[in-house]
Amino acid sequence: MISIQASLTELERYQRARDLAVDCYVAAIKNIAHYVVELDESLTVPHREYLTALASRVSGSQPEVLEESRATLRGLLRDYRDKASAYLNGLKDELAGTARALQEILDSLAQSDSDQEARLRGAVGRVREVSSSRLEPAVSSALRSAVADIEHSLEQIREQHQLTVSQFLVEIRVLHKRIDELETAASIDSVTQLFNRGEMEDRVRAASGCSCCLLLFRVIGFRQAERNFSAPVAAELAGAFTRRLRNSLPPGTVIGRWGAEGFVAILEAAKPEAMNRAKWIGSNLSGAYACIQEGKTVRPALQIGAGVVDTADEKPERTLARVREFLAGV
Repeated sequence: MISIQASLTELERYQRARDLAVDCYVAAIKNIAHYVVELDESLTVPHREYLTALASRVSGSQPEVLEESRATLRGLLRDYRDKASAYLNGLKDELAGTARALQEILDSLAQSDSDQEARLRGAVGRVREVSSSRLEPAVSSALRSAVADIEHSLEQIREQHQLTVSQFLVEIRVLHKRIDELETAASIDSVTQLFNRGEMEDRVRAASGCSCCLLLFRVIGFRQAERNFSAPVAAELAGAFTRRLRNSLPPGTVIGRWGAEGFVAILEAAKPEAMNRAKWIGSNLSGAYACIQEGKTVRPALQIGAGVVDTADEKPERTLARVREFLAGV
């Protein structure tokens, strides 16, 4: 009897600990939603709504729902990070354009001020010479007075323009500082763009005769993901595969997207090593990927076929022909 009572007490303690952990998890999701960085409403509002809905689903749910929520939360945060990066990059480009426009205005003002001031001062000097010649005293006095007024006005205009130029310089410094901040913010974990087919063909030609191999990947699943889910899901799936592919290859490896579902990597390695790595990538990167659609996790799958082409003993066009043959139709 004592043993049963002790077991019940222990079970109740475990249940309280579980409930507390779930409550903390739900509170964390709600806090993420509440304190999300405010960007454009079209980005922030749906993200906050998706997080709030996830917190509601998790609260008091079964273990399998909690298990699924991990991928959903990770996907929501990754999706918002990528969208925020794109948004900040857009702001960076806009601010850079504004800074360039201000600099052009500043240069134009400086050039205009210099030319106009030189012409006006030259005219004032000529008038002063006339006023010093043998003229009627009244005329000479009037000319000298006019020259003094013109010089005073010129000095006021110059001071005003200097103030304007100083204000522009301050604006430009502020814009450049803001651009640097945005570049830093936007550079965090952003998805690296791949080379296109034309650029990869040029790089393959340049690599001909070197001790390197081409890794070829037929990645089946992007079109299916777009048909079954949506274009944004297919794009997220492509980004997730690209990140995994980069992480599976040595740093600095040149990677290109040959077509919608074809990828090429130039690996500096002997053929046996390249074949082992291609086989590993084909096996380990195939399968389901967690993506986000309307705040919920969906799992489109990829099936990867891999091949290797040794560039050492082939002419560039023959190498490219083998690449085209392997990736035909993708």
